[in-house]
Amino acid sequence: MTQKLAIIMRGLPGSGKSHWVEQFVANLPLEDALRIRQGGIFSTDSFFYEGEVYRFDAKKLSEYHQRNLTAFIQALSNNQPIVICDNTNLCRWEYMAYEVAAKALGYQVRIVLIGEPLDDAHQKLCAERNRHRVPLTQIRRMAKQFEDF
Repeated sequence: MTQKLAIIMRGLPGSGKSHWVEQFVANLPLEDALRIRQGGIFSTDSFFYEGEVYRFDAKKLSEYHQRNLTAFIQALSNNQPIVICDNTNLCRWEYMAYEVAAKALGYQVRIVLIGEPLDDAHQKLCAERNRHRVPLTQIRRMAKQFEDF
């Protein structure tokens, strides 16, 4: 792998972002896939886990977003060949720092939107299948904040 790539995921909870990431990584050569799984996928959600249990705490969201961004930038500066931000990133400001850091460190940036956040049927599907039990009312609130590219 010679070209450095930063992938920024976008989409509602339950849209399939993490599934897309898993499929992408699974299709890489084994050595590359292992390296990325060990230090190339960054999700603010990961900070809310206590062992196997997910405990969302809105008071810690800002701190955990900052910690996730810091870890992402650290991976970039360590020349991790592929670095992935697996957050909702519904608004441009939410992923701008990831994009700017990646470009500054010589990475090609690919932004991947999963699903249509403004589509009613998509919102319902996301509410049914997201793993953190985010209700449809919250999914709809999040969708209203969506900014296109």
